[in-house]
Amino acid sequence: MEVILRPTAGDAVQLTARLIAARLREKHDLVLGLATGRTMEVVYDILAGLHTNEGLDFSLCRTFNLDEYIGLTPDDPHSYHSYMKKHLFSRVNIDLRNTHLPDGMAVDLKAAARRYEEKIAACGGLDLQLLGIGHDGHIGFNEPLSSLRSRTRDKSLTPDTIAVNSTMFGDEPHRMPRRAMTMGVGTILDAREIVLLATGASKAAIMAKALEGPVTSMVTASALQWHPACKVIVDEAAGGALKERDYYRWIFENEPDWAPYRDVADAGRGI
Repeated sequence: MEVILRPTAGDAVQLTARLIAARLREKHDLVLGLATGRTMEVVYDILAGLHTNEGLDFSLCRTFNLDEYIGLTPDDPHSYHSYMKKHLFSRVNIDLRNTHLPDGMAVDLKAAARRYEEKIAACGGLDLQLLGIGHDGHIGFNEPLSSLRSRTRDKSLTPDTIAVNSTMFGDEPHRMPRRAMTMGVGTILDAREIVLLATGASKAAIMAKALEGPVTSMVTASALQWHPACKVIVDEAAGGALKERDYYRWIFENEPDWAPYRDVADAGRGI
């Protein structure tokens, strides 16, 4: 695992988007795992801009989202289906037949979860998985005590997750679902490369636990320590509690793999 500490949220988001774009240029039929959330909206805005202004081509890309709420139809404005169409799919030249999200309306949720795993496998597995992190350290909707070998499944959400995500439901927090379909921790770890993005001081304490603490099912993001090609990109605020901050800054400035990104490192300031 590599941890990259950037000065601002804009820098961190810009670096994440440019890394995804680079992988898509290297492999046009990239199998890309996607996440949602306010920070990801900016990532997708940058990717859409790269499509418009630099010709970034999504035509052969296949996507699989981490999760979807149970009980929301795809056209519900609060569903992740709607989120992805609004923030990315409608803004780039992706074939919607190549976009996949878990089926939160399935009559048989366990069968739907198995089919989702089978679709990922049929595409050859995930090349790159984009992640955010919850305030309790969950990735996807893998809440505390989720098995670190878990696969796609239906999952009850914690009261804390419900409270945090209810803000996305505006004046109707009662509509916030209590359950979701999510890729499992094991499904995520099967991706050939992982990029986790976290910004803001509110994530500082949990990032320290996830990255520098023990691997535990109480903080499912800590399982990323096992992944051989995981990159964690944080801003100074989110990385404020990390003990090895100086080393993480050194990695970006000195490791050869990051050289192509250093010339755009300041492009995100002000986002």
